Amino acid sequence: MIKSRVSRRKALQLGAASAALPLVHIRTAHAAGSVSIGFWDHWVPAGNAAMKKQVDAWAAKNKVEVKADFITSVGNKNLLTIAAEAQAKTGHDIQSFPTWEVLNNSDNLEPIDDVMDALQKQYGPVNDVCAYLAKLKGHWRAIPSSSGTQNKPPVARISLFKSLAGIDPQEMYPADKDPSASADKWDWDTFLKAAEACAKGDKSFGIGLGQTSDSEDFAGALFKSYGADLVNAKGDITLDTDAVKQVLEYGARFVKTLGSDVVAYDDGSNNRALISGKSALICNPPSAWAVATRDAPQVAADCWTMSSPKGPKGRFVPYLPYFWGVWNFSKNKSAAKELLTYLMQKEQIEERCIAVSGYDIPPFLSMDDFKVWSEVNPPKGTVYNYPIRKASGAVSSIAMSPAPPDIAVKAYNVGMHSTMLAKLKSGQTAKQVTDWAQNELEGMTR
Repeated sequence: MIKSRVSRRKALQLGAASAALPLVHIRTAHAAGSVSIGFWDHWVPAGNAAMKKQVDAWAAKNKVEVKADFITSVGNKNLLTIAAEAQAKTGHDIQSFPTWEVLNNSDNLEPIDDVMDALQKQYGPVNDVCAYLAKLKGHWRAIPSSSGTQNKPPVARISLFKSLAGIDPQEMYPADKDPSASADKWDWDTFLKAAEACAKGDKSFGIGLGQTSDSEDFAGALFKSYGADLVNAKGDITLDTDAVKQVLEYGARFVKTLGSDVVAYDDGSNNRALISGKSALICNPPSAWAVATRDAPQVAADCWTMSSPKGPKGRFVPYLPYFWGVWNFSKNKSAAKELLTYLMQKEQIEERCIAVSGYDIPPFLSMDDFKVWSEVNPPKGTVYNYPIRKASGAVSSIAMSPAPPDIAVKAYNVGMHSTMLAKLKSGQTAKQVTDWAQNELEGMTR
């Protein structure tokens, strides 16, 4: 799981991290100033090359020297770099921030309302999760980026769903078309029946119940689809509701279909379950499929992405955005904002999305028409339904919203929803689970 806090000791130990990182220098003749940016090191190598190409073009046109780093998230090096720069008040002008890190660093970030107002006037609104995470105390503290931003919808093995569950994912959610009439029946009850059938066929769903982002994102979307918020927008604990009772009743049945090792899942476990051929379904961005195209082509050619199952309150797709923020100690805020405005133009976003085979999700609701999602293969159209399509009726979701973000981040980092399901898996009753959650949340909301 990506942690959202780095200890002071670790930050001090890595205080020189930003200075020690290797730089990619993009120089132009007669450079008019300079700007530095710390990009996330993309899982898909072609993503870095596409980003460098765009930055190079902007630098040449504007005669600005750009110093760009691509900082890995392996070992949380990106988080350690963010912490070191925030403490030292020096480093890059622009930094990439994972999901909750805008909140954690908001006091050190330059308000960026002018850029966001212009972009939204141009392209329309971004989704609500972006605003929840980055519009703090009435001001945008960072720009929602497409680079690294992902959805986590269900990815099913076509042949296994047909043979074991009697469901045709391609018929239900076709490529380049609206969902079929059968998609309306894709609800949590149908999901449970499919999970039971696949488990009986020794192809259990690869759904983790660990304290990881993949596990918590799935569980959080499940709870939200039942309207089972654990904390409301005012910060009040709301465990004693019919919705929470209903989702726990469902969860107690569902977790019985999962393997015995799911509580120990890390964020790579579900990928391995799919690629190895052991699982009929996981909830993940196209990274698992992309690796399968290299390591298990027969599995990749048998994968199909669908929208999330429907609950009493609708369909919710787990969504994890990345952001670009300008430090308030930046030495060139003007150039930093101009560079970000350029990188967030539609043509740049689409070019980068093509380079990473559709992995990156644009934050703007209007940008759901990129051809890459129809063309990626095998099989052709396999990730067409990876972005949220209007016809699906789904919306973006982040676990623990609408709780105040400072409470939500604490609960997210301990995997509150996934741990509740794990406790059901261990045999605890719904009351024991809610008693535990009440105690935990009381400590977080004080």
